[in-house]
Amino acid sequence: MILLEHVYYAYETGSPYLLRDLNLMIKNGDYISIVGENGSGKSTFVKLLLGLLKPVKGSLRNDFTRTAYVPQRFESLNSQFPITVREVLNCYRKVLHIKDKDCINHYLELMGMKGYEESLIGTLSGGQCQKVFIARALMGHPDLIILDEPSTGIDVKSQSELYPFLKSLNQEHGITIITVEHNLRAAIRNSKQMYHVAGGSGHLCSPEEYIREYVSENTGSEAYV
Repeated sequence: MILLEHVYYAYETGSPYLLRDLNLMIKNGDYISIVGENGSGKSTFVKLLLGLLKPVKGSLRNDFTRTAYVPQRFESLNSQFPITVREVLNCYRKVLHIKDKDCINHYLELMGMKGYEESLIGTLSGGQCQKVFIARALMGHPDLIILDEPSTGIDVKSQSELYPFLKSLNQEHGITIITVEHNLRAAIRNSKQMYHVAGGSGHLCSPEEYIREYVSENTGSEAYV
């Protein structure tokens, strides 16, 4: 469980709060999509959840013991660096002190990436890279996976494979999923709840409530259902 109580955050002491009075409980087995406009504070919110930033006021408790983070494809990828898929995963295996080298093949096969072990990471498509990053995350047997805009730079076919897989990890394996989303259709179809960040504050709602309160209000339609 993650519990935020009256959390405030500002980049510098005395500067205006970027996030203010956040109250949220994320329970084991939740699938929550964080939505909001660019610059609303979604990425800062995720950094708070990951422990990369500390609240300036309030309390944040994270009881998850094995958190995995899947960044946007282009956030951490140097496409010119000559490193293979196997080498990327093997480095992570060593960091986790996993002795079983065969686990690399297992998780690549699980993600439908068997046969790409010796491919240079920079030559993969967006969807293939995302599958490798998720395979890397799964190597640590996470109880929580946080993904930053998982559909960015990914073709429609890969998206149609990715989201059902995330949903199965959540529903069949009990892994808690938190995604930062601009893909509202995917968020509404797959999330159990949505956390809407706007004006520095956050609001938890169901996908149906989000459609009614935000999408329909702003567009006059329910096109995302």
